[in-house]
Amino acid sequence: MNWLAIAILGFVTLQRLVELGLAERNSRRLLADGAKEDAAGHYPFLVGIHMAWLAALWWWAPGRPVDLALLLVFAALQAGRIWVIAALCRRWTTRIIVLPGAPLVRSGTDRYLSHPNYVIVAAEIAVLPLVFGLVEIAAAFSLANAIILWIRIRAEDKALERRSNAPLRA
Repeated sequence: MNWLAIAILGFVTLQRLVELGLAERNSRRLLADGAKEDAAGHYPFLVGIHMAWLAALWWWAPGRPVDLALLLVFAALQAGRIWVIAALCRRWTTRIIVLPGAPLVRSGTDRYLSHPNYVIVAAEIAVLPLVFGLVEIAAAFSLANAIILWIRIRAEDKALERRSNAPLRA
């Protein structure tokens, strides 16, 4: 049993649980302020992919060696994740919830990239399994994530265009 692998997986699991709590609090606040949720139908699939990814890592990674260079890449992705959440602040959520008439966030990572959270999550889904040499898990979950993100980004863009006062692309 590799205790570093256990620590890494414990950190990621705890991080995701804390983020789900933050997202739920932000969602409730946004909805109370008059925001609307869009395209909720795909959300259980998104959650399911992430739960299955973590479960697969917990199943296969604990006995594996850790690639420290890739762990540093994953750590850098965590810094990007924090930047994204901080930039969106109270509007960050795991659901598609848009406050009608609110301007689009154009600070932080959103200044440089469209849908920065999804770019970081896609990289995390690929990189963390690779930290443990689990190429098949990285490939399988990257494909599943790409499919759900294709659906989600289209739905999110439509919701933002419908409810925002600003065009999506400058």
